[in-house]
Amino acid sequence: MFSKEHLDFLRKNRKRKITIILVQILIVLTFLIIWELLSYKEILNPFLYSAPSKVFNTILQLFISNNLLEHIAITLYETLISFFIASFIGFIIASIFWWSNFLFKVFDPYLTILNSLPKVALGPLIIIWVGASTNSIIIMALLISTFISILNIYNAFSSTDKDLIILMKSLKASKYQIFFKVIVPSNLRNIISSFKINISMSLIGVIMGELLVSKRGLGYLIMYGSQVFNINLTITATFILGIISYLMYLIINKLDIYIEKKQN
Repeated sequence: MFSKEHLDFLRKNRKRKITIILVQILIVLTFLIIWELLSYKEILNPFLYSAPSKVFNTILQLFISNNLLEHIAITLYETLISFFIASFIGFIIASIFWWSNFLFKVFDPYLTILNSLPKVALGPLIIIWVGASTNSIIIMALLISTFISILNIYNAFSSTDKDLIILMKSLKASKYQIFFKVIVPSNLRNIISSFKINISMSLIGVIMGELLVSKRGLGYLIMYGSQVFNINLTITATFILGIISYLMYLIINKLDIYIEKKQN
């Protein structure tokens, strides 16, 4: 049985979480209501800034025409493929760099340079090398997310409690044992945190790729809407993109909470 103090703490914590969610919902609703009113009163030009009601109608039209789910599915597929590949590569290379500090010192400046390159400028080259296809979109996303993943995971590995490593060495543990018994378990939440960034970067990369080459996906809808000056379509695709981004972040955050409970 839990003590009265512990039950009070759980009750307050639950109440605080509910309050946070309600305030978040209130902020969104307030923004949408103000936006709708400003558009209705034509304080904001509805042709240029659209309105929540027009966004909703555009979603219905896309859904009825059977295009909406296809565009969402394409963007999700490309994002998840990019995310898993980038996360896998990031973990493997970060592990190699932790294993050999010499290799990290050698490649550190190259990682910094590659990470700072404007990836959009490489878009035309990627299209020439790979072709205007899904592959070029995934490569664009990988260029944006992989290097960040490597650096974040390596920094997490490097910041592991040195006392734990010294203790393991005093017990004659091998480097293999230190890595799998200390480094990885100690940094599970840090790895998940890097995934939160990685999923966002993968989505950004996919949208950038779709803006350049795709004929399907939310990035294509954004580009097509801007080309034909259909602001409703552009804002609708951006709105859906925001919802997808939040849902993917929420899933990874749930994983983070689950690991935290397991560790505690």
